[in-house]
Amino acid sequence: MRAEFDTLVAVVTGGGSGIGAAVVEELGQRGARVAALDLDVSQVSAGALGVTADVSDDASVRAAVETVVDVLGRIDIVVNNAGVGAQGTVADNEDSEWMRVLDVNLLGTVRTSRAALPHLRRSPAAAIVNIGSIAATAGLPERALYSASKGAVLALSRAMAADHLAEGIRVNCVNPGTAETPWIERLLAKAEDPEAERAALNARQPHGRLVSAREVALAVCYLASPDSGSTTGIGMAVDGGMQDLRLRPRT
Repeated sequence: MRAEFDTLVAVVTGGGSGIGAAVVEELGQRGARVAALDLDVSQVSAGALGVTADVSDDASVRAAVETVVDVLGRIDIVVNNAGVGAQGTVADNEDSEWMRVLDVNLLGTVRTSRAALPHLRRSPAAAIVNIGSIAATAGLPERALYSASKGAVLALSRAMAADHLAEGIRVNCVNPGTAETPWIERLLAKAEDPEAERAALNARQPHGRLVSAREVALAVCYLASPDSGSTTGIGMAVDGGMQDLRLRPRT
């Protein structure tokens, strides 16, 4: 199979674990040279460049981007995956928690994209893929803050697509359903009945299970690929049908 990412360099934030790690691995297998930016790069997969970065700190992000260019020579693809979770209704979190989550989930995407733009403008196959969430497109209970942050990422993706298309930069968003990630595992560990909570999460998605990190990574690879040159400004659901399907309860 032709490696469609040969010669291209990809930056993946939050690339040390979960969905980010799956994206790093999949892009690498398809021929890209990949830099994984994370607070902890000790678990970055072999063959990838691990760069310590805090997406809530502009200086840290800019330094990390310049390190990638110094070592790998260019940037063609940015995957904005770094994020934090949040629970509760609109009344349950103080302003400081709202600011913390928005700072990472939304402004982290802004900072990384902004720092990479000068390099993306020089690429013959520039693409940005932002990781959103089913929480951006469906109302989920006790996810007010998280939903707001990911809804903003989806809207930002479309605005960026409009702003940068003339520069040859495509921007898209992937909206995963509830995925098998370390954050979900931590939530399950705190639940009164973890197995019952897992069963409820599985049942909430029409195909009856959690989304795998690799399934999300495959969608990212499609949107980042030079072979997808006519795809920009979309939000791609990888959610087992949760966004659009209305099925009868299983019997």
